[in-house]
Amino acid sequence: MSAPTPKDPRPSPARARVLETAARLFYAEGVHSVGIDRIIAEAGVAKATFYHHFPSKDDLVRAYITEQSALQRTVAASIRAASPRETLEAIFAFMCEFGSSAQYRGCPFVNTAAEYPDPAHPVREAIAEHRRWNRDLYRDLLDADGHPDAERTADILLLIRDGLVVGFDLDDPARVRATVKETLTRTLTP
Repeated sequence: MSAPTPKDPRPSPARARVLETAARLFYAEGVHSVGIDRIIAEAGVAKATFYHHFPSKDDLVRAYITEQSALQRTVAASIRAASPRETLEAIFAFMCEFGSSAQYRGCPFVNTAAEYPDPAHPVREAIAEHRRWNRDLYRDLLDADGHPDAERTADILLLIRDGLVVGFDLDDPARVRATVKETLTRTLTP
C-alpha cells in the first residue's frame, strides 16, 4: 500500500494503483515518454481520482522516486551480516545480483535524473535526498567498522555504486560484477 498524501491521511488503493502503474511504466519506458492519460487508463482510475492524489505529473514522479527510495531503504535494512564491512559487501552483492538480472533497466534515480536536468527541481531534490541517504549509509557502516577515512571512502563507494548501476545497463554483467568485487575490496582495505 502506498503512503498517504497530505490531503488524505488514509492509504488509498487507487493511489497505490496509480503509483504502481507509473513505477512500472516509468522504469520500462522513461518518465517523459509516458503520459498521464496512459497511466490513468492502465491504473483503472478516473482522471479526477488521479488529480486528487497527484496534482501534476511532477508530483507523481516525485512520489515514484520517494517510493523507490523507501524500497531501497527497506532492502538495505534487511541486509545484515557478521560485520559492518560484510554488510557493505552484501549490499553491493545484492546490487550486482539485481543489476545482472534480465529485468534490469538501469537505476531509476539515474534514469529519472537524466530527464530532470535542473538540480533545483523537486524531483531532482528527491533524488539528491536518496543519494544523501545512500552515502550516509555507507559512511555509517564504515564508521562502525572502524575505517580510518569513512567520509572520503563513502564518497568513493557512492561513485562505485553509480558506475555499477550504469555498467550493468551498458556492459557485460559478469565483467561488471567481477570489477565491482575487486574495486570494493581495494576501496575497503585501508
